[in-house]
Amino acid sequence: MPGVVVIGAGPGIGQAVGRRFAREGWPVALIARRQPVAAWATLTLAADSTDESALRGALDKVVAELGTPDVVVYNAAKIAADRIGELTLREQYDAWAVNVGGAITAAAHVAPAMAANGGGSFLITGGMPETKPDYVSLSLGKAGVRALVSLLDQTYGADGLHAASVTVYGSVAPGTAFDPDRIAEAYWTLHQQPRDQWEQEVHYTGIM
Repeated sequence: MPGVVVIGAGPGIGQAVGRRFAREGWPVALIARRQPVAAWATLTLAADSTDESALRGALDKVVAELGTPDVVVYNAAKIAADRIGELTLREQYDAWAVNVGGAITAAAHVAPAMAANGGGSFLITGGMPETKPDYVSLSLGKAGVRALVSLLDQTYGADGLHAASVTVYGSVAPGTAFDPDRIAEAYWTLHQQPRDQWEQEVHYTGIM
């Protein structure tokens, strides 16, 4: 059976994406800073996305239990308001580690094996369709996500790995246009795209 692993599997988009794939009969592994509670998931693990050893160890457990994943979803992010000069360089590094660094760790650890298996999808939750001076670290992080997606495509795309991001234009909240279950459809759609129709970025504006 194909399998999906969601990193940053909080109660919003992360778990909604997991549920969407689970409805198709897929085994789902969830990784979050605190072990997720989800009876429908096949495997739940605790690992901080900025702790390289912990994240790699969690991914090794996923592979041991479910095999090399067909889909990896990176949903971890540090969302906080800050303007230029308000964060120390260390704090900027820490935000970057969540927004981009963990995705690089995950890709480095599993993308080569995914490509060797014929590919799959490596999907990252984006945001900040435009930079905002009140959200400097997040703006920089989401720009990094776009660059990483392009780099993954250039490195593994020819081997069948579909790298893409979902850029969410609003605050996620159940029962709204930005309901996480509605947003999750974009991830499923990306994974289902034929290779000649691959998109590297989907803009979720609240209208489907």
